[in-house]
Formats: sequence, structure tokens, C-alpha cells
Amino acid sequence: MTTRILPPPDRYAVCPSEGCVLEFYEGTFEAVYVLLHPFIRPPSISPGRFQQDTDTSRQRLCDSSKAVSWSDVLSFSGLKSLSEIDIALRTQIGGLNAKFAKLELAEALRNSLLKEGVLMPDEGKFSDLSHNKLLSFVKSQGYEWVWVGDEFCTQRKLHWIEDLMSPDSNATDQCNVFTPDKKILWTTHWDSHFSFLCASQNVVDAMAVDPNFEGFACSWATEVYWSVS
Repeated sequence: MTTRILPPPDRYAVCPSEGCVLEFYEGTFEAVYVLLHPFIRPPSISPGRFQQDTDTSRQRLCDSSKAVSWSDVLSFSGLKSLSEIDIALRTQIGGLNAKFAKLELAEALRNSLLKEGVLMPDEGKFSDLSHNKLLSFVKSQGYEWVWVGDEFCTQRKLHWIEDLMSPDSNATDQCNVFTPDKKILWTTHWDSHFSFLCASQNVVDAMAVDPNFEGFACSWATEVYWSVS
């Protein structure tokens, strides 16, 4: 029986699993922005009750909850850097090798979030709170359509951006989004609480100064597991 081996993935359509981010995209994208997914402050009910609510749609979340930045979390958690927040988040979901996990950071973050009534960002998927803002940003770069692909982009479908911004749309759950000319990619890593926006230097520079987003541009030293590298 012939062994079936998938061809190498298209770099303009997928997320690296590990290693240097810019090296992975070299020759495909000039720059990459690490878009930190906001923490979530639910309405005036306990976070536990909010998470158990049957209506967990993106629209309800955006209408009833507030985004809490990683910078805000630094101010009340006692953690000292974005890297410590990332390590704490990854430790809580078992997303780090044991030698990199920091249980004390995870406990400090968990306790401070509980005290503040704040929820962690979801891992391995796009943030509901920044979803439409990101798509609006892509539209501002002159696009009306994007391709949406699955994890390894072996299946993909063309979508009108406005349709993806509809409250009823769930087409972008755990996937990759890229423009028809292959010049912008929005993708996320399965064990991470952030997205990558891959594009030209001018586009990444525009995102870096946009108040709707929090994060940082990758250097040649930035790896997928940037907090422990």
C-alpha cells in the first residue's frame, strides 16, 4: 500500500509550529506582528456562571464583556513582563515542556484573575473580542475578500469579509485567514493566546500604532515560544 504524504504547506497560509517566526516566513512575508489576545472581563455575574452560559456567541461576548489588556494584567497580577504572562498562561494549559513551565507564575496569574473577576483568553483560536477589529484592519488595507483555511490549509474557501464579521458567522474558528494576493496572513498557534499578522513592513507598522491592538513586531530572535526563547 502506498504511503500518503502531504506536500509541504504553503507558507502564506499556515502557522509555524515552533522555531523562529521570521525564518519560517522568509521569502513570503517581510514582517510579522504578535497580536496578544485580550483577557475578558465578563458582565456583573461571576466568571464561572458566565463560562457556563449557553449563549457563548462572539456577538454576546462583545456586547457584554470588556477587553482587558496584558498591560492591565501586569498592573494587578504582580507579574513582571509579557513573557511571564505568556509562561503563566501556557503553564496553566499544559502547553510547555516541564523545564519551562512555571507553576508559581501560573498560580499568581490564576489568583489575581479570580480576584479581579477576569477570564483568560482562549488558546488556539482567534480572539472573539478582536476578531472583527482585525478583519476591519484587513479591509482598511484595500481588501474585500479573504481565503479561510483549516489548520494545515488543506481545505480553504473564499469569503466576503463582511460576511465573516456577521454575528452568525463561525467560519474562522481555529483556522488561517489570508488575502487573495497572498500578501496578508492572520493565523494562530494551537497552544498560544495570541495571533500572528504576517504582511509587509508597512502593514505591520500600521498595526503596531493602531490602538485597537496590543502586541509587538517580531525580530529575527522571536520564536513561536517567544517567552521562553
